[in-house]
Amino acid sequence: MSEKSGRRTRRILKNVLAAVVVLGAVGGGVAYTAVTVDHADRTAPTVAWAEPSASATPKDPAADVARGRASTPMSKLLLPVPDGYVLGADIEGYGNDDEIPAQQAAALLKQTGKSFYGKKRREYEKAVDRLGIQGMAMRSYAAQDSSLQAEVLILRMKDKKSVREFFEVRKEMSELFGLRKGPKSKEYAKNSACYLGPKPPKPEQNGVDERTPDLQKMTCSAYDGEVMVTVIAFGGEPFDQKAVAGLVEQQLRHIQSPGEYV
Repeated sequence: MSEKSGRRTRRILKNVLAAVVVLGAVGGGVAYTAVTVDHADRTAPTVAWAEPSASATPKDPAADVARGRASTPMSKLLLPVPDGYVLGADIEGYGNDDEIPAQQAAALLKQTGKSFYGKKRREYEKAVDRLGIQGMAMRSYAAQDSSLQAEVLILRMKDKKSVREFFEVRKEMSELFGLRKGPKSKEYAKNSACYLGPKPPKPEQNGVDERTPDLQKMTCSAYDGEVMVTVIAFGGEPFDQKAVAGLVEQQLRHIQSPGEYV
């Protein structure tokens, strides 16, 4: 590692906000499982425990709305389920269409710093407090042809500067980790970025002819004003990167015009 890159690495890692890159740990695993089940060899016994749902799972006056809830300021910011999709598998511990208040959202981010101890842990928690978290909402989407599962999380902060810094740190960390760049958005080139996970291994076959699906992961970050957007998607080959990027663009457009719930 060169001296220049070493300084850059230390600068990034010194920023305790770097730990928020694992915000995707809120979900992702369930989406992977759901797509794995859909792409598994149907000749082998499989337990499909995470099937997509056409209705919102939490108890809510609008829980029968197939396109998602829109009964609170945060839920109105989430992209209504677009054509070609249904509400997806439950995000572990939260259902497929949920939100959490400011205090709980801040506590969730603080948990991402559990590897810190003593002074570093306290500094990290103070940094999270300075973000001024206002709340978090999440919704999962499943392509009707079962080729894709995506989870969208939106995080509202106190000011635009915090959101921009949050976004830039996540971009730098993704590049530091050597993640492959995903498709760029011409419309939102400055405030969105997508990265592909490691190339999936080729399907393997064991003695009972049970195959491991060839799945790809893509994580996107974006922002608009005081709102940070995270999209985590899994899909089988051929993985539709443009479809995921399209969800990001639709989500950003919806944040700009949340009243247009169509």
